[in-house]
Amino acid sequence: MSNQNGYSRERAWSLLNEYTQSGSLLKHALAVETCVRAYGEREADAQGLAGEEREAFVESYSVTGVLHDFDYEKYPTPEEHPFIGNKILTEQGWPEEIRTAILGHAEYSGVPRETHLAKTLFACDELAGFLTACSLVKPTKSIHDVEVAGVRKKMKDKAFAKGVNRDDIVKGADELGVSLDDHIAFCIAAMWKNAEALGLSGTSVSAPA
Repeated sequence: MSNQNGYSRERAWSLLNEYTQSGSLLKHALAVETCVRAYGEREADAQGLAGEEREAFVESYSVTGVLHDFDYEKYPTPEEHPFIGNKILTEQGWPEEIRTAILGHAEYSGVPRETHLAKTLFACDELAGFLTACSLVKPTKSIHDVEVAGVRKKMKDKAFAKGVNRDDIVKGADELGVSLDDHIAFCIAAMWKNAEALGLSGTSVSAPA
C-alpha cells in the first residue's frame, strides 16, 4: 500500500474539496488527518520503517483522514455515507485498506476494524471534533489551552458538543490499546503542532485596561 498511481495526499485533498464546500467540514477533515497521521508516524517508527516505505505508510494514514468524510456533505444519510464515497473511491482505484478503514469508521456499516489504520481512524474521528469544540469555547479559541482534565470534564457534560459520540471516543481508545487520557493527550499534542492550519492557534485576548 503506497501512494503509487498518484493516490497521494494532494489528490485526496483535491477530491475532498471537489465534494465539500463547508469550511467546518474541511477543518474537521484536517483535524482528523492531523491525529491519524501522528499515530501513523508512531506506528511507522514502531515497525522500524524508513525512507520511501515510511513516507508511503504515513501518507496512507493522511489520505484516510482527509477522505473519511469526503462524501458527507452531498450524501449525509446513514444509507449513503460512507457507502457512496466508498463506491467513488473504488471506481478511482484507491487502495482497499484505506477504503475499508473509511467504511469501518461508521459503526453502522458493520465493517470490522481489523487494521491499525482502521482502528486509528475510528479512535480519532469523534475525538478530533470534540477537541476542536473544546478549543473554540476557550476565550482564546486555542487548542493550546485545552487540557486532558478539561476534556474529560466536558465529555461528562451531555449538553456540550451534543453531536459527538462519547462512546465512540472511549471505544476507539480501547480498540487502539491506549488509555483514554493518553489518547486525548496524544491528539491534543498532534493538533498543537498543526494549530494554525486548523484555525486553532487562538486569538489574542486583550488584557484588561
